Amino acid sequence: MPRFDENKEFIPVRIAVLTVSDTRGLDQDKSGDTLVGRIEGAGHLLADRKIIRDERDEIAAQLRDWCANPDVDVIISTGGTGLTGRDVTVEAHRDVYEKEIEAFGTVFTMVSMQKIGTSAVQSRATGGVANGTYLFALPGSTGACKDAWDEILQYQLDYRHLPCNFVEIFPRLDEHLRRK
Repeated sequence: MPRFDENKEFIPVRIAVLTVSDTRGLDQDKSGDTLVGRIEGAGHLLADRKIIRDERDEIAAQLRDWCANPDVDVIISTGGTGLTGRDVTVEAHRDVYEKEIEAFGTVFTMVSMQKIGTSAVQSRATGGVANGTYLFALPGSTGACKDAWDEILQYQLDYRHLPCNFVEIFPRLDEHLRRK
């Protein structure tokens, strides 16, 4: 059961949304719309939004661009996490990560199991950190985006969430890059 420290003030996070698809445009991007609605509904800021083809190098390049942008704190991608030959989002994310958040995929699978049973094994949702930016790769379905946001990300991206959250350690994500 989620707990919050009501004495802490909410800190809006700047989030970029990337949809990975060979066929969708913004007008057909229901998963991206779902994420944007939840991001803004929670009081966070949409830093940017793009659609990229299922091309590993293009996805990784966009992730790196946003990681280098000081106006982007978090990147959430949707699409390309499955098992087919064109599903390369996870590989692109891992090309960029400095550290992988292994438990994100595990927790996402646990949440998915409650909704879709053993079909959850077909998703390769992942999370990581690069250049002081959090990155999360979600499946392309609106249901998966809702589940990831509603059950995991809305809490971990809320500074008031107890006992810990991603926001409180933002200042330390890139401490290894600073001079001593």
